[in-house]
Amino acid sequence: MPYLTGLRAGTSGTGVRTGLGVPGCAHPLLAPAEWNALTRPGAPLHWAVLDVAGGPGVQPDPHCLDAAGRLRNAGVRVLGRIRSAQGTRPRIELIADAHRYLEWYQVDGFFLDRCPATREGLPETRRTITSLRALRADAHVVLGHGTHPYPGYAENADQLVTFSGSWSDYRFSQAAEWTADHPPERFCHFVHGVPRGHLDEALRVARWQGAATIWFTDRTDHGGRSDPWETLPGYWDDIVSQVGTGVSE
Repeated sequence: MPYLTGLRAGTSGTGVRTGLGVPGCAHPLLAPAEWNALTRPGAPLHWAVLDVAGGPGVQPDPHCLDAAGRLRNAGVRVLGRIRSAQGTRPRIELIADAHRYLEWYQVDGFFLDRCPATREGLPETRRTITSLRALRADAHVVLGHGTHPYPGYAENADQLVTFSGSWSDYRFSQAAEWTADHPPERFCHFVHGVPRGHLDEALRVARWQGAATIWFTDRTDHGGRSDPWETLPGYWDDIVSQVGTGVSE
């Protein structure tokens, strides 16, 4: 892959600034204000995930098509969420989902949710990515591990989600040593339960650990009973301002 530059974490060979990766807001009918906010001019978005109904759904959804179109018109990549289920779903199902996303919503790439992180899961994940790129050669592929995976995964995808969890865990976390061999634009961090007063600290942690795509929110998962990514953070304007002006840099 052309992305393996050998730069140290915390540096960037392409000039990519810290930006936001949206893990997936609720359906546009349930969260119209959220989807509208994502198209705000100047919002520092690297991409946003579209999840119609636990995937692309069984038929085209005009509300999701409209939301995806407005994002693309605003210059934001739209990624279709494909449930990997830790590698337990057959590849033929994953590719069928990808076909629907491309045909119905013209997505720019794919987010493989709950992607395997083990060495044993790498060969099948590599085959899946090869099939996805056969559908769209320039597809932006993000692997949603949620933890540091076996290093070989970095050779196959555009980005890896190496942290997804709570602020209480994130603030004391450490990056795997092998990530220092790749530039920050290869890594994403999703953190929920970040208090407004700790937003600056969270941005510094991301920079120190070498992650250029982040999503921080004060929403929580309430002990696993809710999805903290469905709505925008209460400090949306603050994080857009801080990230967009490069304060964390």
